[in-house]
Amino acid sequence: MGRDNFFEQRKTVKRAGIHPIWRGIGCVMLILLPMMAYAGATLLVQADLSAGWYPIPAEMAQAVNLPLLGSVPYLYANLLVAFVLLLIGYGVLVILYSLMYRAAKPSRYGPYDAPPIRRPRRRRRR
Repeated sequence: MGRDNFFEQRKTVKRAGIHPIWRGIGCVMLILLPMMAYAGATLLVQADLSAGWYPIPAEMAQAVNLPLLGSVPYLYANLLVAFVLLLIGYGVLVILYSLMYRAAKPSRYGPYDAPPIRRPRRRRRR
């Protein structure tokens, strides 16, 4: 077998596709998390209005007229709180992902990496 044939065989190795669990995590991060953040923000703003935890400024409390939805009260306050909840949600998912990644302990070296060189240890003089 010549040298060129060796490299041609390496090129034909088919890489495995993306695991389906990562598609599910991507769906959560891109679609469900913003929807949940906005729903939670709506509930938090309504709870704040009834309990009076934090006074909402007049600029945030005004109703906004949208073409398809009509008048949406407290839209800016909802969007601001949703953004904060979205940051918290993404942070929690990143922490969970890093814990899962560390627990799985993927191989340190890829298929094209050479193994580390083992050198003999020197004896210490005492």
